[in-house]
Amino acid sequence: MMEQMKPMDIEKRSFAIITELLGDRRLDPENELVIKRVIHTTADFDYVDNLAFSGHAVQKAIAALRAGCDIVTDTQMVKAGINKTILASLGGEVHCFMSDADVAAEAKERGVTRAFVSMERAAALPKPCIFAIGNAPTALFSLEELMEAGKLRPALIIGVPVGFVNVVESKERIIEAAAAPYIVSRGRKGGSNVAAAICNAMLYQIRR
Repeated sequence: MMEQMKPMDIEKRSFAIITELLGDRRLDPENELVIKRVIHTTADFDYVDNLAFSGHAVQKAIAALRAGCDIVTDTQMVKAGINKTILASLGGEVHCFMSDADVAAEAKERGVTRAFVSMERAAALPKPCIFAIGNAPTALFSLEELMEAGKLRPALIIGVPVGFVNVVESKERIIEAAAAPYIVSRGRKGGSNVAAAICNAMLYQIRR
């Protein structure tokens, strides 16, 4: 008969299993909880090697969250997955402009992507933002352009779009430019669930 466990006990046991399965692998203590949270979300241990962190990216992002920064996402799914209760308690909120009707209309009129217009909207927000990109490589290219033009200074870029077209290139551009702190999943893997998991891993460290 299956043992009945409370959700918190299941999560605790899951993290214990992840630690056991990592064996002798030693993770950077600064990044460990982010990596384990992503593995917990995906059951994919490739993220031990795939996740690339700029220097002290997690510490910098946690400091920005404590200071009340906002989070900008490229999908409603990322937005839905982020713990907005903790974020709100810190003075932050989540924005996703991608599905706004006026964003779609402006993108069509200008002949650009919705992701580009969305990132422009985000650049106009009055405070620093963490960008959690789990789906649209175009959003990463747009962020790079806006940073190059001096219009944007992200507190952190979470670059984890999933797929096959322009995905690898967009991630590598963020790493090569190193114009902002970043957490990037190299290669084709990623997704909205991964982007949300990274945000939550940092929010939960604040809540503890």
